[in-house]
Amino acid sequence: MKAKHLFIYLAILTSVIAGCKKANIDVDPDTGNGTVTGEVSGIWLKGSTQFIKGDIIIPEGKSLTIEEGVTIVMDTVAKPEIIVKGNLYAQGTADFPIKFTVAEEFRTEAKKFGRLWGGILAAPSCEELLLDHTIIEYAGATTSDASTSVKQHLYKAVAGENLPALWFSNVNGKLVVTNSIFRNLQEDCTYIDGGKVIFANNSFYTTGVTGGEAINLKSGCVADVAYNLVYSTNTNALKLSNSGDRTPQAYIVVYNNTMVNTGWRRPTAKGGSIWVEATVRVSVYNNMFANTRFGIKRDTKKPEDDRSVFGNNYYYGFNQVTVDQFQPTKEIIAGTNDIISKTAGDNDPMFINYPLNIPVDNATFNTAWDFHLKPGSPALGKGTTNFTRHYASGLVLNGVTYKSPDPSGYIGAYGTN
Repeated sequence: MKAKHLFIYLAILTSVIAGCKKANIDVDPDTGNGTVTGEVSGIWLKGSTQFIKGDIIIPEGKSLTIEEGVTIVMDTVAKPEIIVKGNLYAQGTADFPIKFTVAEEFRTEAKKFGRLWGGILAAPSCEELLLDHTIIEYAGATTSDASTSVKQHLYKAVAGENLPALWFSNVNGKLVVTNSIFRNLQEDCTYIDGGKVIFANNSFYTTGVTGGEAINLKSGCVADVAYNLVYSTNTNALKLSNSGDRTPQAYIVVYNNTMVNTGWRRPTAKGGSIWVEATVRVSVYNNMFANTRFGIKRDTKKPEDDRSVFGNNYYYGFNQVTVDQFQPTKEIIAGTNDIISKTAGDNDPMFINYPLNIPVDNATFNTAWDFHLKPGSPALGKGTTNFTRHYASGLVLNGVTYKSPDPSGYIGAYGTN
């Protein structure tokens, strides 16, 4: 009897080991470095490198934690998708960020708009997703009939769609994206179909070939969006919409963001800075619009919720064409205490290091630029803190509380150094 029990135990153990081997192929148990495909969960160890050779799936009810300094290298032939049915926690630090990327030889000017791997696609069963001090680059591949996302009816579930770098779809789930960078992407950086959401202290640049927003929020989202820098998105910096007929109604608080040169590379009705539509409810305060195409723009056929409020936003244009497009109309929304230039060059925000005469259709970002404000900037002291954000008390993910940052008395994402 004992021999029989031992045989059964060994059979079970062998099965478990085989299952782990399938999920994490050739992972070194000491360094954590590995070649990965299939189902994954557990921990990717600090400082390790993971080579993703095919689509990976975090199963429902399980979690993958990525520790600081991990580099995830995506195969440019397989163009993998990361399917999150459970939970994903990318926990980088300022000194040791996490990076989702491709091999160095593919990071070229010719490939600067990505398309080299899919994206992070979180199914409605994903309860928590965290990206903290995480870099996502060179994503946005186009789906085919063979794509896992299409087969599993995720995102738009059709061939021929350009994937966002991040998709989240659980209206009852929690999503926090903070201190992160989205760059070198084909289209939308993020596309959010619901959830309790914080986007704070992120940068978005060199994105969008023929379309795409930095942050695209739909019905079911209750979100705070603060202290983000968005540079030269193809379409809008933010698209705020209640489309999709999900509950709750989309309610977005947008404050202290800096948007520069957005919208010019898609010269259509929707190319601009912030687009609001379809009964979305918004509160929009303390945002800096520098050389963006249009100010805050509404869809006049499907306008925003009439409880929406706007105020203390700042508009600068280097040339008169830009300035003229800021002026309030039926489409362009003016807020209380806004600072809106009427003549080219008026109200220079006095960035520490950014040439305001750079062509508005420039998509190449210089990481040496500094969008902090010089002492004496007219944007200092012109913000308001007299409004309510959703998550002042925070969202708890994986046992850690992440709070929406306090609003500031200056306008834009950065005050003085």
